[in-house]
Amino acid sequence: MGGTTMADSSTTTLPAAPAAARAAATPAWKRLYRRIERAIVPALVLIGWEIFSRSGVLPPALLPAPSQVLVAWADWVIGTDGNTQTYSGHWLFDVAASAGRVFAGFALAAALGIGLGMAIGWSRTIEKLIEPLLQVLRPVPPVSWIPLAIIWFGIANKPAIFLVFLGSFFPVLLSTIHGVKTCDRNLLRAGAMAGGTPRLLLRHIVFPAALPSIFSGLRIAIGSAWMLTVTAEMVAVKSGVGYVLWDSYYFLRYDIVIAAMASIGLLGYCSDLLIKLLSARVLRWQRGSTLQSKEG
Repeated sequence: MGGTTMADSSTTTLPAAPAAARAAATPAWKRLYRRIERAIVPALVLIGWEIFSRSGVLPPALLPAPSQVLVAWADWVIGTDGNTQTYSGHWLFDVAASAGRVFAGFALAAALGIGLGMAIGWSRTIEKLIEPLLQVLRPVPPVSWIPLAIIWFGIANKPAIFLVFLGSFFPVLLSTIHGVKTCDRNLLRAGAMAGGTPRLLLRHIVFPAALPSIFSGLRIAIGSAWMLTVTAEMVAVKSGVGYVLWDSYYFLRYDIVIAAMASIGLLGYCSDLLIKLLSARVLRWQRGSTLQSKEG
């Protein structure tokens, strides 16, 4: 007995090394590469852009170098030297105006898209009644609504919010419908056998099962929201990042044009990141079950 115990204990598999020990065993160059790998391609693009802009192939006024754009952007943000004239120091106000329109339209689209998507995905009757109209409206580009939006709402925030709503609504709606329709039927049968009413099944089974698809739709929708609010600000609004972009184009300030484009990209990235963080928190039960979570 004793010999057997000693033999068994000697062949027992040793526990895996802690994460800290594995990290310490990784070569230093590989740890450094993992920290900077996301910045490699953007850095190469900026360096190539700087070299090309200073080569004289194009006039500097037509393609400002990144360093020139950064100087103009800094003046737009904090008013360093007044080089951007009327835009100097107004970046936060412009961003706040655009962000307010984006999140107002996005919130309306998310609320209506999720609610209607749940109803269409759950009820065949509602699907037959509403889907034909939605399929007719869906291919219509949101920008084609600009003339009507201006006529209906005037030159103010409302037409921009309306266009953001249109651009965000359909991605959320279709993703929600897909999530509801792909819910595991065995879960529904088990819930029904346990005495669950349709309302309880929707709340405790269908909606949680559809959440991954819903969050995917929300991420697509927030990108569309930023695109549409900039488009609306170019035409129907007299404030915001899109308005600055269009106004600076008239004054041939292409450094501000590019700074506005970069601002939109940064704001869109931050908005998407917020949704990703919310998704990771809400969908904790998915952690470790997908390739993305294993790689992240």
